[in-house]
Formats: sequence, C-alpha cells, structure tokens
Amino acid sequence: MAVLAVIVFIALHRITAGYGMMGNRKWGPTVNNRLGWFIMELPAFASMVILWAFSPRHDAAAPCVFASLFLLHYFQRTFIFPFLIRGKNRMPWAIILMGLVFNTINAYLIGGWIFYISPESLYQPSWLLSPLFFLGTFIFFTGMGINLYSDHVIRSLRAPGDSAHYIPNKGFYKYVASANYFGETVEWVGFAILTWSLPGLVFAMWTFANLAPRARAIHKKYCDEFGEKYSSLNRRFIIPFLY
Repeated sequence: MAVLAVIVFIALHRITAGYGMMGNRKWGPTVNNRLGWFIMELPAFASMVILWAFSPRHDAAAPCVFASLFLLHYFQRTFIFPFLIRGKNRMPWAIILMGLVFNTINAYLIGGWIFYISPESLYQPSWLLSPLFFLGTFIFFTGMGINLYSDHVIRSLRAPGDSAHYIPNKGFYKYVASANYFGETVEWVGFAILTWSLPGLVFAMWTFANLAPRARAIHKKYCDEFGEKYSSLNRRFIIPFLY
C-alpha cells in the first residue's frame, strides 16, 4: 500500500479524476453527487464498525478511542457532508468504485491493526495519557477543524443551484488552493501520530498521494479560469508556503 501510494501520487499528476470542478464524461456513467459520495464513504464507516464489533478487544479503552476518532470523521463524510452539497455535479461510477475500494482497504488495515494485529500489551489505557496521544489528537482535531471550515467556505460561495466557480478567500484558502485537502491531510497525520502505527502512516501517505495532485489540478484550473486575478495571489497547492 505504501508503494502504491507513491505510484498513485505520480499517476495522478498525469490523470485528473473527472469529478467536482474537473468533471467530464470521459469517465463513463455518472450518478448524483450526493449519492455518489454516500456510496463511496459508507464502506469505511461500516468496515470499522464491523471490525470493532467482532473483535475480542471491542471494550479495550485505547482501541475504542482510536476507532471513535476514525468513525467521527467518516460519520461526517458519509451522513452529513453529501447532503450539504449545493451544486448539481455528477460523479462517475468509476471514481466511486475506486474510492470505495480504497476506503474499505484502509479501514481494514487500520481496524485490523487496532483491534486484531497490534500486540495486546501495546495499547493499554495509559496510552491515552501519553504525549504521542495528546499531540496526535490535537493535530487530528486541528486538521478536522480546518477541513470542515474550508468545506463551509466553498459551499458559501454558491447559492443553491449555482454551478459557477469562484475564488475562495477565507481561512487557509489565503495560502493554498485546496485548504479542505490540507485540513484532511493534517487530520490523518495526527491520527498516525496518536496511534503511532504503520497503518496510520500509510493512510496519511495515501491521503496526501490522492489529494496533493488533485490540489495541483485545482490550482491550475483556477489559473486557467481566472488568470492574473488568481495567479497574483501566489498560493501554493496544498501545503502553505511549501507545495
């Protein structure tokens, strides 16, 4: 999965996924955006719930907290985010199926590690008082806050039914083209730290590998559509001041 993340990062600099503002018909049959997001994100939530429910460690304090944080993110992405979408864009089934597989595998890796594979002596209740847990949790919620606020900023640019593109200027959009992606990347880096696990690290890698090229494509789209008005803002793609 780590090697695949690198391959995907390189490939997505050449292939732009056809959804959202880069939507096109080359990716085949499509479905309503809201339904597409729901179908794509649900397997991550459901997989973690199942792994948790059937684990002999289902009542272990630290693993339960880890899983709760994971599920908090995916509850929002599955049951709230899709129904806040205002535009009428459509999502290709090809994108949905790829996202579905990605989400299921990552939930399996993380849930499998937390509840089945990790040494039973590793995640004792004392882990929840460790510096790694406090640091990672702070970073996790900071990233989540950036992500949620950035999504709100994007939604606020449009009136219901409007499909035009506008330049966001609030929050971390002052520094990057895709502040929502920056927030999500920070979020999963925090999760990797608070679990201090290889599956957590791989998930953070995949998040960046998937979102960074997307942010670069969005930056280019803004430049093409708005010209000097956007390029003069000197924003980076996804990481403020760096990339």
